[in-house]
Amino acid sequence: MALDVSRETPEGLFPMLARLALFFFCPRASLARFRIVRLPVVASPLLLPFLLLLSLLCFLAFAPASFACLLTRLFFLSPLFSYPSVAVVYSDVSRETSVPSSVLERRAIYCGIMVRERSPVADIHFGTDGWRAIIDEDFTNDNLVRVVDAAARVFKEDALAAGRAADAPGTLIAGHDCRRDAHAYAQLAAEVAAAHGFRVKLTQDYCPTPTLCWSVAQDADAVGGIMLTSSHNPAEYLGVKLRMADGGAAGKDFTDRVEAVLPDEVPAARGAYEEVDLMTPYLAALKERVDTEAIRNAGLRVVVDPLYGAGRHYLADLLRDLGVEVCEINNDADPTFDGLHPEPIPPWVDRCIAKVPELGYDAGFINDGDADRIGAVDEHGNFVNPHRIIALIVSHLAEDKGLSGRVVSTITASAMLARQCKRLGLALTSTPVGFKWIYAEMEKGDVMVGGEESGGIGIPSHVMERDGLLMALLLCETMAQRGMSLGQLLDDMFAKIGKLEFERQGLSITEEQMARFRAEVVPNYAPEAICGKSVVDVDRRDGVKFYLEGDAWVMMRPSGTEPLVRIYAEAETTDEVRALLDEAKRVVVA
Repeated sequence: MALDVSRETPEGLFPMLARLALFFFCPRASLARFRIVRLPVVASPLLLPFLLLLSLLCFLAFAPASFACLLTRLFFLSPLFSYPSVAVVYSDVSRETSVPSSVLERRAIYCGIMVRERSPVADIHFGTDGWRAIIDEDFTNDNLVRVVDAAARVFKEDALAAGRAADAPGTLIAGHDCRRDAHAYAQLAAEVAAAHGFRVKLTQDYCPTPTLCWSVAQDADAVGGIMLTSSHNPAEYLGVKLRMADGGAAGKDFTDRVEAVLPDEVPAARGAYEEVDLMTPYLAALKERVDTEAIRNAGLRVVVDPLYGAGRHYLADLLRDLGVEVCEINNDADPTFDGLHPEPIPPWVDRCIAKVPELGYDAGFINDGDADRIGAVDEHGNFVNPHRIIALIVSHLAEDKGLSGRVVSTITASAMLARQCKRLGLALTSTPVGFKWIYAEMEKGDVMVGGEESGGIGIPSHVMERDGLLMALLLCETMAQRGMSLGQLLDDMFAKIGKLEFERQGLSITEEQMARFRAEVVPNYAPEAICGKSVVDVDRRDGVKFYLEGDAWVMMRPSGTEPLVRIYAEAETTDEVRALLDEAKRVVVA
């Protein structure tokens, strides 16, 4: 039971009075269960002193119950207080008190407030990669329990179908990033999963998503993984990523089944789990992927910026073990992320951009909130976007390490990657946005590397998932083996395949604009030219992408994790890119 309590008139109730009144109605409930949604911004100058004096007198003269009762009666005086409307949300009344909802509703209306019953079940859907929500709003203990319970049911169905015993369906591995209360949430998730008979291994400390994925893939008894993270989303978000037995992202078929069995009621069953060290074996495996001696002898100096995320300390310490001089920034245990969004793109990478040339270092590496993505900075302080990183990695794997196979990228990939693959004789496969689609191609086999525009790059021979720490190591290895700085590596690549500029923006729009965009623009918009460049092809698999002459392109697609439309553009000059973005904005909001 959840109630949305607000006043219909402009003259709203003083928030504390509303809290105390509901507390009086439900004496066994905690005031912490109330959340003020809209705070008043203007007050009568006499109201605050009056309330303070009244509170003191009541505290001295009355028992707590009478105190609450007296303040409840002040509801009748609320029209005298000239306050803007407020909304107070009270959750889980029926579970914490013995007061029926109908009684609570009658009492609330009697005191001059309107009570509207909200849906007790949050509308939970899995997006591009998992379910994400704001902590203490839709991301609550109850909703987490519902999601994990449903996921465990589906994992168990598949385990039983594969011939495992009902009382021993296998192992689930759980991890979490550095967000507020993430370990406590992960402990709850582990208990819920264990109640279904799984042996549950929980990371003893925060860990990157690729650590969890690699750990699942290396455990012969593991049937999947549950990672509590919200990746690149702002600090107030947390979420759940589901991983399969090979460490790869759960596909849409799997998450659709999870959504279908989400319980309306919160399951009470809990089980026992064990905490384990996931980091030590994972970091040792990373060292085995690169030429450690070449890196050790190169005398590299780099800045590492984990953006307060799950890569903090791990990458920096790993590089130091390999003889690299490291300056790590943004590495405090700060669940607010100091106001930064943990996404390795401008403007969130500005500190790293400034620090690298300030110290005269060779490069800078930036990871996102769960360290499965990477961005970079060259020695001149230029941001190296993921498009250029994956093109460098493809060259390194094919030319320096002698690997072969398909290259898989999402629809938002740079035309420079296509040029690089053509130069090296490698097949390039394009997918919709989301690494789960790249993972689906990895499952088919013959994939050397897969990567996406957002900075997630994965090598299936390591794990069927992105790994931002491994990509940083590979960039160090490339610099060491070729004897070039990061900027020199880029100049060498541009001389071979040309240089293109890229920019991505997020555009917040109204629900009406979003509905029009999905219904009209995505399926129907078909210009012959954009910004003077002829349209040579159109791809509508994920939003709409227009391929233009000269390898330029522009794309518009609704985000799978946030309420906005992402617009992308690539062309030979920054001015051309900005013009394409402006035209895309016009089309989206028209």
